Amino acid sequence: MSSQKKATVSQGFKTGESIVYPAHGVGQIVAIEEQVVAGMTLELFVIDFEKDKMRLKVPVAKAKSVGMRKLSETDFVDRALKVVQGRARVKKTMWSRRAQEYDAKINSGDLIQIAEVVRDLYRAESQPEQSYSERQLYEAALGRMARELAAVNEVSETEAVRLIEVNLNKGPKRGPKGAAETEVEADDADEEQEEAA
Repeated sequence: MSSQKKATVSQGFKTGESIVYPAHGVGQIVAIEEQVVAGMTLELFVIDFEKDKMRLKVPVAKAKSVGMRKLSETDFVDRALKVVQGRARVKKTMWSRRAQEYDAKINSGDLIQIAEVVRDLYRAESQPEQSYSERQLYEAALGRMARELAAVNEVSETEAVRLIEVNLNKGPKRGPKGAAETEVEADDADEEQEEAA
């Protein structure tokens, strides 16, 4: 397998550019290279994810289909910050099912969906503690959102987290009566069961 450096721009992405890869969040294209694999020449994006100390090679032809995208525009970031100010929407389903939905949103690469997870799992200090798995999902979503905000606004990740938390606290008062401020969405299955009863 030989490897050689090639273009600096491909499919609208260029070396040195920060991108979002759905399963891993914000990374930086450090090279675009050609590699011969099984007798075929592939053009690959070489992406570093500094936070995870990981390097990924993605075939240029597959970049769009796996959901790799450019960083969000600032107006889209502002929309995501508005989302975290909204009321938490929690479905009345088993936690395991909700956790899967939250995980899918985090790995969608869609900043708005990630913001929804941050909003729905956020707990103010006056509210009941989160379970371990809720906390893990919240921190994963917050980290993804913060890394993209940091890259777009050219600030540190810590400053981005602070910005998100300020916006979370602008939302509906999340005091001890926080549960009353949470919209509960009845799941379709629950509604069907109630109708059958």
